[in-house]
Amino acid sequence: MLHTTTATRGMVVAPHHLASQAGLRVLTEGGNAIEAMIAAASTIASVYPHMNALGGDNFWLISAPGSDVVGIDACGGAAAKADIAFYRDQGFDTIPSRGPMAALTVAGAVSGWRRALEMSRQWGGRLPLPRLLEDAEFHAREGFPVTASQHHNTAEKMPELEDVPGFAETYLVDAKAPETGVPFNNPAFAKTLERLGRDGLDDFYRGGLARDIAADLESAGSPVSADDLAGHQALVVTPLEVKLASGTVYNMPPPTQGLASLILLGVFERLGIGQAEGFEFIHGLVEATKCAFRVRDAHVTDPAYMDVRPGDFLTGEALDGMAASVDPARAAPWPEAAPPGDTVWLAAVDGQGRAVSFIQSIYWEFGSGVVLPETGITWQNRGTSFNLDDAALNCLMPGRRPFHTIQPALARLADGRVMAYGAMGGEGQPQTQAMIFTRHVLYGQDLQDAVTAPRWLLGRTWGAETTNLRIENRFEPAAIEALREAGHDVEGVGPFEEFMGHAGAIVHHPPGNIKGGLLEGAADPRSDGSAAGF
Repeated sequence: MLHTTTATRGMVVAPHHLASQAGLRVLTEGGNAIEAMIAAASTIASVYPHMNALGGDNFWLISAPGSDVVGIDACGGAAAKADIAFYRDQGFDTIPSRGPMAALTVAGAVSGWRRALEMSRQWGGRLPLPRLLEDAEFHAREGFPVTASQHHNTAEKMPELEDVPGFAETYLVDAKAPETGVPFNNPAFAKTLERLGRDGLDDFYRGGLARDIAADLESAGSPVSADDLAGHQALVVTPLEVKLASGTVYNMPPPTQGLASLILLGVFERLGIGQAEGFEFIHGLVEATKCAFRVRDAHVTDPAYMDVRPGDFLTGEALDGMAASVDPARAAPWPEAAPPGDTVWLAAVDGQGRAVSFIQSIYWEFGSGVVLPETGITWQNRGTSFNLDDAALNCLMPGRRPFHTIQPALARLADGRVMAYGAMGGEGQPQTQAMIFTRHVLYGQDLQDAVTAPRWLLGRTWGAETTNLRIENRFEPAAIEALREAGHDVEGVGPFEEFMGHAGAIVHHPPGNIKGGLLEGAADPRSDGSAAGF
């Protein structure tokens, strides 16, 4: 049984323990939270390759004492060639979910590392880039033990991926999924990390590495070009926020579903539910989720194309209205269509109380499945969230940024604590975030208990088509039966199902309170991760 990890000088949480350890090593050497996060994020791209890669996107929330919370949006836009006619002329009614035609957006992840590293230097960060990428490069070159998660996802998705350029050569062994526990490496990716350390992160977009990436993409049949890479920059953005009685919660603005996460918490607070785990708690969060998803599905897209202001849905008046629509005894009609996802979430807090909540994604497991032979990089399929109907909210347009399910969360609580938390899992992300936050902050559960506790999922995740309410059988049977009687389409599932997502959290207690300076961390037993502190 996992217990909350405690420390005082620094902590990292990641869904793979080698990534946690890579970040912790940086902290012990005097690095700051951003430097630790780059070490952890690059390492998890090596050791959890089915979950994320340098060919994906990422988003950051960064909190430093005495400063406003800052966001980094490292989301790549659609290629200049990628418009509706490009796909229609080739006979497609929808964008393919796998293969080169699914690899239609620029990968923003490395640009997010670069932008964050600029902030780190303003904090006095001094560790050289090769040092930050050291663990990632080692594991990619020398190998690491295959996790059960990698084996399972490789075997399950192999029929749809084995013919995609580069996939079989990179991820299969003797035409089969590598067995759990056997060493696995990616020498081409190790060389890419070495090149980035030597030549700098901008080389990914505007240097020799960019030329190699563009050539491999063109050879595979992707529409992404060298000009698309060269035109990309990560954005520094102002996060969205919702003010609750317990404090202020922050999340990313569109094109992410961060707005939905904040609406969910704002509506739930107004329902006045007194305790966790029973029917009222589950029903209240599920119905608040529906309120949040209706707004998300009606409005959230690339902010350059939105005609509403996201913050208008986070006012007291707007949240009051949504909360008033919730029937405390009956489920509102559902489902409404929405996309799946696949991701990793990580956090780091350093000894100065600077906190990072970070999420990195290639969308579905293995993304597009395309692996670039020269660099060993797996490319995302985030662009499949676009629609080929020009009347749709998220219609495909060159340069347009895709809708993102991924979004990290961070809270500054009224008692001075800072909480960095998050989860992977498509539509499950805002729901799991809300479960962790409410259980720990509103109802006082131990942090690890809040992460380990049973979950539910309304909607899709990990490419599944199911949109009903799946709920772990660890809840009391009476609560599950009450949900059915209230009209919820309930499907019971086993304990600790991986599709419920990999979550985690770090809480930093401020100097001066009873736990002054204490760091508490929790990792998800559904993952291969850990909370590592010193």
